[in-house]
Amino acid sequence: MKIFNSIKELKVLLASARSEGKTIGLVPTMGALHEGHASLVRRCIDENDVTVVSIFLNPTQFNDKSDLDRYPRTLEADCELLSSLGATVAFAPSVAEIYPEPDTRTFSYPPTDTVMEGAYRPGHFNGVCQIVSKLFDYVEPDRAYFGEKDYQQIAVIRRMVESLSYNIDIVPCPVVREESGLALSSRNALLTAEERKTAAAIYRTLERSRAFASTHSVAETQEYVVHAINAVDGLEVQYYNIVDGDTLADIKDWNDAKSVVGCITVFCGGTPIRLIDHIRYC
Repeated sequence: MKIFNSIKELKVLLASARSEGKTIGLVPTMGALHEGHASLVRRCIDENDVTVVSIFLNPTQFNDKSDLDRYPRTLEADCELLSSLGATVAFAPSVAEIYPEPDTRTFSYPPTDTVMEGAYRPGHFNGVCQIVSKLFDYVEPDRAYFGEKDYQQIAVIRRMVESLSYNIDIVPCPVVREESGLALSSRNALLTAEERKTAAAIYRTLERSRAFASTHSVAETQEYVVHAINAVDGLEVQYYNIVDGDTLADIKDWNDAKSVVGCITVFCGGTPIRLIDHIRYC
């Protein structure tokens, strides 16, 4: 596996691969890799001739500097994992390499990027679109792989791809979970062992809400989930929205959309760690 910090070097290698008719897959990450990321890399390797994994902790998508400062950084271990998996390239640029000057571009795809995470983290999705569009321009992948844990992010990126006319197949990959049901996340490394056990109640409650929803309204199901999770010591729901799985607009009736998804963000622990998850109702 090659490790590049330079955009120029990356482009040279990929231009050569492209000239040979090779397909290129991209797995964008912010590092602190875990089995969820590994599942994306394995799929990318299976479906492409060249697999590029970016490792870049993107500052423009953090509206809370303390959140950025606390985010785990494990570059050496990340590269060891990617090499063992068989990735072709790890692209680990500096902030100065990606942003030699401020990126003033704005992206707007309401309601997809204005609800939920968009409402509680102003500017977050604009930063996501800035970095993902840059990576798409550098790599020019045939396919790009994203974990469904970040359900809203995939919806926003799809809108961006359509808006900017990228000829890239966005490939969503299933959530990978711990045995307890807790969705794998780089932020889980910030949880104590006890907090990890506590956080397992998030998905456990979401799963139970499926049966509850079969005999209750959308509003009642929403209230059930929020109340059940808030009743767990150490957990506090920031939001729980039941939405159209395509547009992410709130729904009032189960028949309002063909695809219905519940999206949640919960604070866990004494120094609160922000955890996200989702569940499909239909």
